[in-house]
Parts: sequence; structure tokens; C-alpha cells
Amino acid sequence: MTGNENAATTPAQRLRALLAEPGVLQAPGCYDAVSARLVAQAGFRAAHLSGAIASAVGLGLPDLGYLHGSDVAAVARRVTSVSDLPLIADADTGYGNALHVRRTVEQYREAGVAGLHLEDQDFPKRCGHMAGKSVIDGSEAIAKVRAAVEADTGLVVIARTDAMSVLGLDAAIERAAAFADAGADLVFIEGVTDPERLEIVHAALPSAGLVVNVSEADPKLRPLAPDVLAGFGVKLAIYPVAPLLAAAHALRATYAAIRDDGNATAVPRLTWDELTDLLGLPELLELEERYA
Repeated sequence: MTGNENAATTPAQRLRALLAEPGVLQAPGCYDAVSARLVAQAGFRAAHLSGAIASAVGLGLPDLGYLHGSDVAAVARRVTSVSDLPLIADADTGYGNALHVRRTVEQYREAGVAGLHLEDQDFPKRCGHMAGKSVIDGSEAIAKVRAAVEADTGLVVIARTDAMSVLGLDAAIERAAAFADAGADLVFIEGVTDPERLEIVHAALPSAGLVVNVSEADPKLRPLAPDVLAGFGVKLAIYPVAPLLAAAHALRATYAAIRDDGNATAVPRLTWDELTDLLGLPELLELEERYA
């Protein structure tokens, strides 16, 4: 897609077009301008911004409800300012009631976000793979989904339920069905990543587009290939955690090498030229020359 074509469409429209294609759309996590450029350079067509990762990077805190939508929107702006890949952002619980959900959706659109996922946890929420979660009443959760849809921003609305670990799979499926009826574009049952439960969910919700969270935060994760996921009605696979885990591992190794060896020669890394090329230095120098 050319820049002119991108200019003629919104991020949400581009995301909808990608989701309308056959197969599973993969959206790896990114959390700053450099990771956003690297996702695009790797050839992906969409990206994901996790609340847990935004909390880790921006606040230095775990996913225990410290984050607000304005924090996520600020990170999203840094991502969308350097990349026109459609960005799917975590909206957690919507950061309040249905009115706050509408404001969050509007704020995300202003930040250039293409889609978001909204969950039914109680506030303060916590990472979906942590113990001690609770979920709000089903009618309140449905109202929040309706509020997100009726904000009329055009953003792709993904309705997530964390009910499986609290109320069981049948209750989670029931909520997902109600979310779809309320206008959600895709539904997301947190914790359903295995073939056995995906088959059950797909059979119960044959016309719903599903989202799968391929997250290392899940100690029981058995990642499935995209073509396998597609067979279960999955339209979107997000990979929110792996990039930061890999980056943090590399940083720790680099700091250890500098401490122990006095330099980072032993650690695999980009060259300086590779980084500046990624940041667009050659094009900027050409532009500078034009105005010299």
C-alpha cells in the first residue's frame, strides 16, 4: 500500500480490510517508536499495544490497574507517529463506566489507533493470567461494549471476557455471544488458546470472529500456527509479550557484558548504521541537503 492510499483511508478502515481477508491476521506487540518501526520492517501488517507492556515500560509497574487510557494513548501516539500499520490497543476495562468507555474510544481514535479490546474485569483489573480476578455483571459488561460501538468512531471493537477462569467456559461463551450481539466486531475469550477449547468456542459461536492471545504470561501456553488457528474461526492473533521479554533479556545480557568485560562486543546487536537507517536518517539527510 502506498502512502497516498494510506492517506485516503483511516487506520480503522485499513484494519477492517485486513480482517476481511482469509486467514489469521498476526499483530505482534510494540511499545515505542523503535519497536513500531521494527514490526513494520519485519513485514507484519498490523501491530498490538498491550496495557501490561505499556505499564511495564511507561510506569515500571506490573499489570495491576495502575495504567489509565491516557497512558496507553500517549504510547499509541508515539507508535502511530512513525508507522502507518494499523495499531490495536488494549483498553483494559475502559477505565470506568460506559461513559468513560466512550471517552476512551474517542481518545484512542485521536491517537491514531485502529482498534481496541475492552474487557469485563472488575476494577482495579489485573493481568488476565493472574489469580484473583473478578468480573463485572454481564449486563454492565454488555453496556460497555455497546458504548464502545455507539461511540461511532469506526474503530474495530474487540470485546474480551475474562469470565472463563472465574465462571467457567460456558459462561464465557455466553458473554462472548452477547458481546457479538451488542455489535462487537470480534470476541476474545481470555485463556482459550488450546485446540480443545477453541473447537468448543467455534462450534458455539460459528459466525463470530475470534481473537487469540499468544502470550508468554500464560504458563500453559501451547502456541498454535496461524493456519491451525484459522480453522477454529480465529481472525486475529496478538503476540503482546514476546517482544519486550526478548528486549529485556538482551538488555540484561548487554549490561552484564559491559559490567564484566568493559564493553558489549560479545552481545549480538544492531550496528549503529542499522539503527539510524531504521530511524530514517538517509532520507532526512537528503531532505537536509535539499534545503541547504
